Amino acid sequence: MSAALFRRSTAAFNFYRHLRSSYFHSSLAHSLEQTGLYGIEHLKTPKGFRRMVDDAIERSDELVTFISGMPPAPQIIRAMDEISDTVCKVSDSAELCMATHPDREFVMEGKKASLRINEYIHHLNTNNSLYKGVMKAEQDAHLLTEEAQRVAQYSRRDFEKGGIHLPAEKLEQANRLHLDILQLCREFSENIMTDPGHVDIFPASVIPKRLHHLAKPIYRTSSGIARQSIWPSEEMKEKGFRLPTDPSSLFSIMQWVPDAEARKMAYIQGNSVPHANLRVLNKLVAARHEFSQIIGYSSYAQFALQSTIASSPDVVLSFLLEMSEIVRHKADEEFVAIRDFKRQKSGRPHDDLEPWDETFYTGLMKSNAYDSNPAVAASYFPLHKCIEGLKVVAESLFGVTCHYVPIAPGESWHPDVLKISFHHPDEGDLGYLYLDLKPRENKHPGCAHFAIQGGRRISKTDYQLPVVALVCSFSGSKPGSLLLNHCDVETLFHEFGHALHSLLSRTEYQHFSGTRAVLDFAETPSNLFEYYAWDFRVLKKFAKHYSTGEVIPENLVKSMRRAKQMFSATELQRQIFYALIDQKLFGEQSSSERDIVALEGELKRQYTSWKHVDGTHWHTRFSHLATYGAEYYSYLYAKCFAATIWEKICEEDPLSLTTGSALRTKFLQHGGAKDPSAILNDLVGEGILTRRGSGMIPDVRSLCHAMEL
Repeated sequence: MSAALFRRSTAAFNFYRHLRSSYFHSSLAHSLEQTGLYGIEHLKTPKGFRRMVDDAIERSDELVTFISGMPPAPQIIRAMDEISDTVCKVSDSAELCMATHPDREFVMEGKKASLRINEYIHHLNTNNSLYKGVMKAEQDAHLLTEEAQRVAQYSRRDFEKGGIHLPAEKLEQANRLHLDILQLCREFSENIMTDPGHVDIFPASVIPKRLHHLAKPIYRTSSGIARQSIWPSEEMKEKGFRLPTDPSSLFSIMQWVPDAEARKMAYIQGNSVPHANLRVLNKLVAARHEFSQIIGYSSYAQFALQSTIASSPDVVLSFLLEMSEIVRHKADEEFVAIRDFKRQKSGRPHDDLEPWDETFYTGLMKSNAYDSNPAVAASYFPLHKCIEGLKVVAESLFGVTCHYVPIAPGESWHPDVLKISFHHPDEGDLGYLYLDLKPRENKHPGCAHFAIQGGRRISKTDYQLPVVALVCSFSGSKPGSLLLNHCDVETLFHEFGHALHSLLSRTEYQHFSGTRAVLDFAETPSNLFEYYAWDFRVLKKFAKHYSTGEVIPENLVKSMRRAKQMFSATELQRQIFYALIDQKLFGEQSSSERDIVALEGELKRQYTSWKHVDGTHWHTRFSHLATYGAEYYSYLYAKCFAATIWEKICEEDPLSLTTGSALRTKFLQHGGAKDPSAILNDLVGEGILTRRGSGMIPDVRSLCHAMEL
């Protein structure tokens, strides 16, 4: 992703972009007239994407010409923001379309539009007239508001991160590498979608009935060939199942299949695809390293982190290594406990503990220790009730009303999509939320928050309302059900935290709307709202049995929470390991090509309690390596921030208007328009951050307390 002004991406599968209001149909005013996709007039047909690109380029060129005339600083910043709002609209709508639309013509036109607009965005990011305009605005800072000054400062930095200040020859190299990096990131993500892998398991009896909805029957003939169907004349030797090994399906296999050999086969297959990404990632690492050195940085990590809270790879690594030391002893204890439990169950006192054993045996241990059966818990989480839970949280905390809005013909991309308006009695409409939560063929399997339109001040009386979409693929706890496993409920609240950040921000400029903040701050609201999915005072408002209507028992919630804590160190250690791989890949390199597979094995053995399985390369579908690039540690920073905010602001009364007022006025409404450390200190007081070298690290005490470390 581009680091420059018009494309400041902030997460994997979380595409926080923006959409110019003039493209929106009156569907935002609840019209049921025929409109286009997302309420955009152009998108009544797939080829409308072409007109969108043409119009965005035409309007942006007009604004570039205006800025070239060097108008007063406030007008420069306002015009720059409109350019960003205009071009990002095309990219954002195209990204959402590619991830969700069932019509392949729409998807292909969205892809073409994305490629065209990204080429134009790159042109803007290397436009000297815009760069000079931004420098003029920064020099005339006394004419600007505080937020406008921040826009000018960040814009100038972003232009320079694109290499605009370099000599012509070096700039040409940087431009070429930048386009190569964009293409490699896209290829990395597309390979994950198109090659989820599969595993053939014989006999069929090995697979429990609860997983049959994932499986396709296959048959092994007398010749030893496995087929999905056989001719009547062929002799059927054995029936089996072919199961997909995408992350969600693989987790289910690891959790529910008792046969260790079947789990092993699925684990190895699922962690060895897509093979094509071995080559793509090698090329991406090399391209990012070369690009950063041309720009003037020793590594891509140094380039990526310069404007973050951490500010440098040294600070991030020191934080990760300290966290690793904190968690190691308890993680080792948990490993021994799981190993001993396996030995007890198997009756073989010298069995080793394998990576494909973890999910299966920890599930059994949680169930045995706390009577925590995921299927029992799921019966209290019908999908429609969970959506009502989101509304309850928003209404209780922020005094808003959430209404389902009729979707105009042509506005939706699938009949399952819902639309909710957020309305405040004193402020009027705050924004709109699309929900697309069920799985379907050719839909991206990940969970994501898409900011279709960011908020910004258009005039003294007119504010462009944010419009966002939450996209998940919840398959339910059993075939055909709409009951969510609790881990899915937690994911839903995580994504809702992102949505609230977007919907409740009220920045002057879309450049800082909602989640458009530095990445090691932007993940904080999502991690904070995960706590709401575990609090009985919240759950009792909506978690009701799908058949009886009974409120979820408090004792069940307590058991779920105790079960969660059982292996908290192991999970935290895993996140540290992921972040270390990300840092090492994009840190300083020698001239020789790095063996990434060997690096993964080395880091896993050094920083986790678990062994590496030779031949696997799970990182080839770790999409965050493409979308985060040296910033995956941000999740751990955000976990620390969220734990402190929960403890000091929310825990006493998580649903009160007082709590919500503090969260909104001191935190969410600012988006990225204020310094993150100032926002955090204002919300919870001094001490949440500590100076470390050139950057800051979070206070880990609240997180350690929450995880009982």
